[in-house]
Amino acid sequence: MFRGIDEVDWASLRHAYGSAEDVPGLLRGLASADPAERETALDGMYGAVHHRGDVYDSTLACVPFLLALAVREEERGRAEVVELLVSIGGADGSGDAADDLAARARAALRAGAEVFVRLAGDADAGVRRAAVEALVRFLDQPARVLALVRERLTVERDEGVLLALIEGLGLFARRHRSAGEARATEAVRLLATLSGPPHGPGPRLAALGQLAGCAPESLPADLIPTVVQLLRDRSGQRACTRHPPDRPGADTLADRLRRLRPSDEEGSQLLRTLHRALGGRVADRVALLCGQLTSPDPLDRCNAVWMSAGLFREWRTGTEAPVALIGAQLGAEESWLHDAAVAVLVELFDLAAPAADHLHALVACRPELRIRHGERGTPTLGGPLKALARAGDARAVPLLAEVLAGPVVPDDLGLVIPHLGRAAAPLAPALRRRLARVPLDGPGRQERAVPLLSALAALGDTESVPSVGRLLRGMPDGPGLCDAVTEAAAHALGAFGSAAHATVRDLHGLLDTDCAVTAARALWSVTGAADTVLPVLVRELAETERGRRRRAAAGLLGRLGPAARPALPGLRRMTGSGDALERAVAACAVWRITGEPEKQVLPVLRSAWAEHPRTRTTIAGCVKALGPTGAPLHDLLRAELRSPRRHRADAEGHGPQDIHADEVLLRTCRAALAE
Repeated sequence: MFRGIDEVDWASLRHAYGSAEDVPGLLRGLASADPAERETALDGMYGAVHHRGDVYDSTLACVPFLLALAVREEERGRAEVVELLVSIGGADGSGDAADDLAARARAALRAGAEVFVRLAGDADAGVRRAAVEALVRFLDQPARVLALVRERLTVERDEGVLLALIEGLGLFARRHRSAGEARATEAVRLLATLSGPPHGPGPRLAALGQLAGCAPESLPADLIPTVVQLLRDRSGQRACTRHPPDRPGADTLADRLRRLRPSDEEGSQLLRTLHRALGGRVADRVALLCGQLTSPDPLDRCNAVWMSAGLFREWRTGTEAPVALIGAQLGAEESWLHDAAVAVLVELFDLAAPAADHLHALVACRPELRIRHGERGTPTLGGPLKALARAGDARAVPLLAEVLAGPVVPDDLGLVIPHLGRAAAPLAPALRRRLARVPLDGPGRQERAVPLLSALAALGDTESVPSVGRLLRGMPDGPGLCDAVTEAAAHALGAFGSAAHATVRDLHGLLDTDCAVTAARALWSVTGAADTVLPVLVRELAETERGRRRRAAAGLLGRLGPAARPALPGLRRMTGSGDALERAVAACAVWRITGEPEKQVLPVLRSAWAEHPRTRTTIAGCVKALGPTGAPLHDLLRAELRSPRRHRADAEGHGPQDIHADEVLLRTCRAALAE
C-alpha cells in the first residue's frame, strides 16, 4: 500500500512546520498495530500535514497512500483515515497557491472515489459511517450516489451508520437543490419519509434535522412537540450505563474537560444539527431547549445546557425560561451536569438572574464550592459564587465577606465587585486591608493588587487613597516604573477624584512613563486642570507605535471637550488611520471637542459601525455623551436595539465576555436615546 512512498522527494515538500521529510513515518504510523502509535501518527497528520484544515503540497502527496490504506481490510484505524480524507477534500484554501492545492486535492479524491463506493459496504461499521460523506462529496455521479445511499438505507442495521446515511441525504440535497436537480427533490422526499413512523426515534430526529437544513417547508407544523417526544423515546431506549461516572481525585484540566463532555455525543449531534438549521427561529429553539432541559434523562439535559450557550451567544431574545431551567440543574446529583450549568451561567452576567435563586441556594449550603483550587494549586473564586456576583445579586455580598474573612482568599475575588455596584460597599474595609498588605515586590504582586484596585475603584472607596498611593510611591525601582499595578493604581486614583489630591505629585511622576495616559486621566479627574494634561495627550497622539495608548489619549481628549482644540489636527489625521477602532475613537473625539459633526466624522463613524462591530460600544458611548447633539447617529442605535442578533455574532470564535459586551452596548444605546 506504500509502494512508491520512498520515491517521493518528501524533503522538498512542505507542511505547517517546514520540511515534510517526517511524513513517510507518519503514514506508516497510521498502519501500525499499536493503537498509541496510530493515534500519534494521526495527531501528526492533523497537526502538521493538514494543520488547521490547510492543504500543503505534502498533503496532496499523501492522498494516494491514504486511499490505499483505507481499502486494506486487515488494517485498523481506517475509519479515521477516511475522516482525514474527507477533511482534506473539504479544505477551501487561504490564498491563490493554497486554493490551487485544495482544488487538486479534491480532484484527486474525485478520481479515487470508487474507493468510497467500496467502503460504503465495508465490514467495519466505523468505516461505513465515515465513507458516506466521502461518497456524497467526491463521487461525481448524482444518480449513482442517490441509488447507493438508498440501497444502504434498506440493508443497514447499525444505527450510527444509518444516521450517517441520513446526514448524507441532507448533504446531497443541499449540494444539488440550488441547480434544480430533480434527484435533490427525491432525496428530500426520502428524508420526509424517514422522519415519520415506523422509523425509530434516532433516525427520525436525524431526518428532521436534515429537512430543517435543506427543505424547511417540509417540516411538520408540530415540529417542536414531535422532536421533544422523539428525544424522550430515544432516551428511554438508551442504556443508563452510558452515564459518565463521577471522577474523584485531582481537579486537572483534562479531568474537567472529560467530566464536561457529554457521553451521548450522537444525541448531541442530532440536536445540534436541528438547532443550527433552525437558525433565527429563536422562539422554536427556545421551546426546544426548554423541552430538552425538562427531559427525565440527565444526559439530554446536559446536552441542552451546552447547546443553550450557542443560542445565548448569538441571539438577544428568549433567555429567561431556559436560564431558569439551567439554574434548576444545579440541584442535580450528577456533578458533570452541575458543572456544565455553572460553566454556562458564568458567561451570562446579568442574564443569569433567573437562575440566581438556585445559585444562591447552592453556594449557601455548600461552602466548599465558593473557592476552587485549580490544577496548579492557585485558588480562584468558585463558579457558582462568581456567576451569582456577576449577575449583580446582592446575596453574593455576605458570602464574599465570608470568603474574605477566611484563611484562603482567591486573588480574582475583586474582579466581581464592579458587577455588584453599591451593594458591595460593606466589603470595602476588608478589601482595603488586603490592599494594604500587598507586598511592593515579589511574586504574585500583580495578581493580588490589580483585582483589589479594580474593586476599590468601582466602589469609589476614598479611604483607600493612602494604600493606593503607597503602591505608587513604594515601587522597587521608583515611581517612574510603570506596570499593570501602577496603571491600576492610577486608574483607581482617578476614580476617587478630588479625594486623591494628596497623590498629585506621584501622578505627575508618571507622565513620562508608559502609564502617561492613565496618569493624565487621573490628574484631570483629581485637579480638573486640562492644561496640565493636554501636552501629554498631544504627544501620545504622535506616537505611531503606541496604538492602545494613542486610542486612550484620543478618548480622553474627547472628554476634555473644547479645551482640547489644540489636539484637533492630530485627531483629524487619526480619522484616516488603518485601525477601525482608532478611526472611531478619533472621530468621536473631534465631534465632542468641536460640538458638531465635521464633514469627515459621520462617514467615518457610520462605516466603522457597519464594518467593525467592536467599535459600536465606543460610538454609542460618544452619542450618549453628546446628548441631543448626537441625533445624526440615533438611527444606528435604534437599528441596533431592533436587531435580534448580538453584535459580535458574526465574529470568528467567541470570547467569554462577548454576551456581557453586547448587553453593555444595548444599555448604552438605550441610555443615549433616553438623553
